[in-house]
Amino acid sequence: MKGKRSPAAAVLLLLLLFACSKKETGQVPLGTVVKGTFNIEMHEEGEIEAIHSINISSPNISWRYGNLKITQLVKDGQEVAAGDTLLVFDPSEVQKAIVDAESRLEISLAELEKMQAQHESDLEELKSNLEISKLSQEISKIRFESAVYESDIKKKEIRLNLDMADIALVQAAEQIDNRIKIQKEEIKQKNLDIAQARGRLQEAHETLNKLFVTTPSPGIAIISKSWSSGNKFQVGDQCWSGFPIIQLPDLSQLKATVHINEVDIAKITKGLKVEIKPDAFSDSIFTGVVNAVANLAINKDGSNKIKVFPVEILVSKPNPNLLPGLTVSCKITIDQIKDALYVPLEAVHQEADQSFVYKKTTTGYEQTEVETGASNSDFIIIVKGLSENDKIALVNPFTDKDKKEDEKK
Repeated sequence: MKGKRSPAAAVLLLLLLFACSKKETGQVPLGTVVKGTFNIEMHEEGEIEAIHSINISSPNISWRYGNLKITQLVKDGQEVAAGDTLLVFDPSEVQKAIVDAESRLEISLAELEKMQAQHESDLEELKSNLEISKLSQEISKIRFESAVYESDIKKKEIRLNLDMADIALVQAAEQIDNRIKIQKEEIKQKNLDIAQARGRLQEAHETLNKLFVTTPSPGIAIISKSWSSGNKFQVGDQCWSGFPIIQLPDLSQLKATVHINEVDIAKITKGLKVEIKPDAFSDSIFTGVVNAVANLAINKDGSNKIKVFPVEILVSKPNPNLLPGLTVSCKITIDQIKDALYVPLEAVHQEADQSFVYKKTTTGYEQTEVETGASNSDFIIIVKGLSENDKIALVNPFTDKDKKEDEKK
């Protein structure tokens, strides 16, 4: 009879209805199977550094001037010209030392002048005594020569007076010689005091000049971190003599240093290409190459168990936006596989031990099992199951509602 369906037709209708019940979602994002060179990469964060730089350190000064306290400091990252003042330390203690040294020098010079006048007076007195002794000796000598007719006792008395006059004359001459020697030593000691005062004064003036630190060459001033606080130096901080405060990097040669986990370090070799992206300028991309791989591991920051190897990446073309201290993301190309088929990572789905994609067909989407290979942060190689230029869904093209209905059926 017309109008009746055969059992086979009924089954076919049910299958069609079941198939049509899985409706595709609208606006499904698509990806394309690409054939080409596939890069196996490693991503690590690092920091930009200058290969060559000038360290501006706190001046070496005497302990007598106390601690160095920063009273003026150039802004971090500021461009400076040769001769610009970068750093000023508190000069109050040094200025006080200058005043004290000037006072000591003035006193010592006055004491020297007074001492020289006193020495001159003392010598004049001794010379007068010498002249008197000479006259006494001459008088005693004349008396002795004239005592021919005197009695023996008188002659003996006159002779003794002459001897005493001779002794007095010798003593007067010796006193002058001794006084001159003493005076020379006193003058020498006072001159040493004066020289010491002048030395202290000169040292204080030189120290005062050292407290005003200028740049020997143009560049970008990068403030260093204080060992005590862990933060960059700022006005009011104190530091020891000779401690590095500012770096003036040579911006024509830059490098990025990253730390590679010990399980991955065997993959890193000198000469590997690197893509460098500063966190502060995410839209800027720079290139570099691995320049050096450390032979010894170090402890990872904050861990005594994880070992990492420092790796130096040389920046190919420095840029004004790429400054020392910037944090950068480095993508190291470890290997390249030519003529590989690959798709975006989000296109591949995993269920149990099977990998599959949703391949676009003329009638919709078809769940297709694939065999995958190596992957990087964005793509994965398809070893088997797809062909070049195949279109695949980047998300599940079927709604969650369809899945629940399928589970009920």
